[in-house]
Amino acid sequence: MESKRQQKFASLLQQELATVFQRDVPHLFTGLAPGISTIRVSPDLGTARVYLSALLAGSGEQLLEQVRDNEKAIRMALAKRVRQQVRVVPALQFFLDDSAAYAARMDEVFGSLSIPSPPSEDDSDPQNPPKRPRLYSDEDEK
Repeated sequence: MESKRQQKFASLLQQELATVFQRDVPHLFTGLAPGISTIRVSPDLGTARVYLSALLAGSGEQLLEQVRDNEKAIRMALAKRVRQQVRVVPALQFFLDDSAAYAARMDEVFGSLSIPSPPSEDDSDPQNPPKRPRLYSDEDEK
């Protein structure tokens, strides 16, 4: 469970890092800049785990390699943006966020299930209606 301080710091980093990717260092990436899905900050605020979303950017592994190769330039650009708000810019660790791929896989699994439809009201026998569950026993009526 993250503290409020960690959550606020992660939110600040996410906003500023997104701006860095879009405005300050877009030349470092082939194609679109990566999106940031989540940032998790350590309790001492010294390390930030950045989860990148590569939905529109193409190959996730190639994108992650480009980001890791340019990690120093990205951290420097981030430091210029947040230097008035934080004492120390955290060390950045980049990971691919696979939640979109996981959701697509789950949709595929649910789509492949064969669930029989329930019997309709028209199929029931009027001579023998289904029994209704009893909420109390006959002894309670007396």
